Amino acid sequence: MYKARVLITGASGFVGRNTAEHLSSTGKYEVFSCTDPVADLRDPEAVRRVIGEFGPDCVINCAALVATRKTAGDKAHDDLAATNLRMFFNIVRSLSPQARLLQLGSGAEYDNRAYQPKMREEFFDTSVPADPYGFSKYVMSRYAACADNITVLRIFGIYGKYEDYTYKFISNAIVKNLLGLPIVINRNVKFDYLWIGDFCRIVEKFMRIKPKHSHYNVTPTESANLLSLAEIVNKTGRSAIKVLNKGFNAEYTGGNARLLKELGKFSFTSYEQGIDQLRAYYSANLKKLDLSTVKKDPYLKMCK
Repeated sequence: MYKARVLITGASGFVGRNTAEHLSSTGKYEVFSCTDPVADLRDPEAVRRVIGEFGPDCVINCAALVATRKTAGDKAHDDLAATNLRMFFNIVRSLSPQARLLQLGSGAEYDNRAYQPKMREEFFDTSVPADPYGFSKYVMSRYAACADNITVLRIFGIYGKYEDYTYKFISNAIVKNLLGLPIVINRNVKFDYLWIGDFCRIVEKFMRIKPKHSHYNVTPTESANLLSLAEIVNKTGRSAIKVLNKGFNAEYTGGNARLLKELGKFSFTSYEQGIDQLRAYYSANLKKLDLSTVKKDPYLKMCK
């Protein structure tokens, strides 16, 4: 029985690692996890060699430089947009005519200066992002709109095991709660947080269909604000919850009507269920974590 060949770039990162694990566990696919030591995606010859030798039916591109609280002042990320675009086009140019590309997009493509609640895909390209990361993702989506074999899966918030618990909100809050530390919120904000397991199931569904559109918001139907999430985490009552500044930051949510119309019936994992699963993971691995950094909370001061 033929197994579809799937190449996953950025497979050492949070989303890529989870996606590779999920697809491998099904036994239905031959999965090749492409990481930096395997191929520098900035090198066109290296990309052409790896893709040519493996011959994937589908490439899932999870590789990207991202401007986070940890990298905001890092000079190595000054060329973030150019690097992301170089990696993307090296992959695109190396694909066979029959191969498909599932490209991870971002809500940042809508331009953080123009965010609206529950932005639909039609809102795309009403404003060009000024930040390097958003701009790089914007260009990829513009290109994908003219290509038959590229589908952009546009993520807003996403959480689960392997994410950076030293500053990613839900994981960080869970670890603090396990330690009995306060959960600190700079300013409340409404987000679409997708459970990583749901994302992996959605990716697998897109691998099996010919999508009608070039890009989709991959978001849960229900949004949540940081304070409500902290209260779910703190159902144990072990942590104080502190909000440092009043009011709300700009809402970061996307409408998923197009996604649900494409996929049909899809059941999202509730925030309560996802947080319970993630709590169990961190409870089992607590001694392996960098608890010193969690206690110091050095990235809180970099919140906007």
